[in-house]
Amino acid sequence: MLTVKGLSYYYRPDRMILKDISLALGGHDILCLLGPNGTGKTTLLRCLLSLNKMKSGSIEIDGRDLKKISAQKRAKMMAYVPQATTLAFPYEAREVVLMGRVTHLATGRSPTNKDRELADEAMERLGILHMSRFLFNEMSGGEKQMVLVARALAQQAKILIMDEPTANLDYSNQVKMLQVIKVLAEQGYSVLMTSHFPDHAFLACNKVVLMRDGFFMAQGHPDDVVTTENLSKLYATPVCVTKATLYPRDEVTKVCIPIMN
Repeated sequence: MLTVKGLSYYYRPDRMILKDISLALGGHDILCLLGPNGTGKTTLLRCLLSLNKMKSGSIEIDGRDLKKISAQKRAKMMAYVPQATTLAFPYEAREVVLMGRVTHLATGRSPTNKDRELADEAMERLGILHMSRFLFNEMSGGEKQMVLVARALAQQAKILIMDEPTANLDYSNQVKMLQVIKVLAEQGYSVLMTSHFPDHAFLACNKVVLMRDGFFMAQGHPDDVVTTENLSKLYATPVCVTKATLYPRDEVTKVCIPIMN
């Protein structure tokens, strides 16, 4: 669904931010983008969302050049889930989710009953319909993040771009968010998410990209890419990738453990 080839971006020609980036994201895929701070992850997301104009390369959605697709049509194909944020006005959660319907409205038109039904359906899918009247700015970080995901679902775009969807969430809410992402992929969504937790690649993703200094060090299946050698090089700190047995199911999974000196 989403194909990126040879993408490069810079603010100044003598300082490249993104260098020859290529990736492919298909239906049911969850791609985890890992890398240290300041390596260009958010800039890449901004290029995919057409907020930054790439200097070279191409981005295609279903084989169509992104530059030739109108902003309104792009919004029907691709939705953005930012890190939980604070809004300037005291909107209720349902109003925030309803904002996802804006791209489907003619200029100056108000949301219809159908738009409200779709917003409610998105909230119900995530189990937060009972929070409809809650003020968004008074909600917890986990609740806000669920509302922002519901807004993306109400937008009815099949590609979800998520910037650290588990940021600032406690352990329980991180797990809930990853479970939601897995279910969405099973339902046909394509998800590209950034994370600072390499374990998330093992827990929820079928693709992973390691990014440092504006270029991709490695990409592929988590079992092949998220290794002791690669992570230690990526973060410039000793990391051990090992196996753990999950009791009582006796399932084996991989975990990432930093090595403290």
